[in-house]
Amino acid sequence: MVSHLQGVLSVRLGILATLAASIFSASVSAQSYLAKPQVVGGNPGPAHNYVCPNVEAGGALDCYLDAVLHLYTMCRHVKSLEIIEYGYDRSGDGTNAAKSDSCITKQKGNIARPLQSALNEVRASKLATEELRGLHDLWLQSLAALKWLAGESDEDYKVRTGFVYADFAQRADVIREAVTVMRASAPRGPIRQASRDKAVR
Repeated sequence: MVSHLQGVLSVRLGILATLAASIFSASVSAQSYLAKPQVVGGNPGPAHNYVCPNVEAGGALDCYLDAVLHLYTMCRHVKSLEIIEYGYDRSGDGTNAAKSDSCITKQKGNIARPLQSALNEVRASKLATEELRGLHDLWLQSLAALKWLAGESDEDYKVRTGFVYADFAQRADVIREAVTVMRASAPRGPIRQASRDKAVR
């Protein structure tokens, strides 16, 4: 009886291991547009995807659109911490902005590969390509605009740096719509001669 249960357990564990391996393989394949985790101090990089964390196995475009929101939010939070620590007036003085500047530089590098892969994914659509480049320009401008403007109130600053999410969403909708049209207009594969003959009959 014990031997039988051990055998059943062994089979189930084997099935689970196979499923886990297939899921991991699919995830890695789907996210080939992301940089591989780097080994730091002998420890492998995090398995969790922090560039576009809300996209588990989507395409490069899905990753890029998620990264635009996520990476901007990360640097916005960092800037908020600088403002809390130094106040608006001094948040941009000297090294007071070092952390937010570092965040922006880092996220520009993190988003580069998803951007290129997304551009490749939508290359058949001129509109989607133009809008994607426009969204990236807006993202870069928004990161630079995280700095406080002289004379700006707390409310004005938060509204200005928060309203950009609506702009991101609007441009993302245009891109997705253009991609939908692109895919619907894509030529289908050639019909085999046998299928043609059958249709004639």
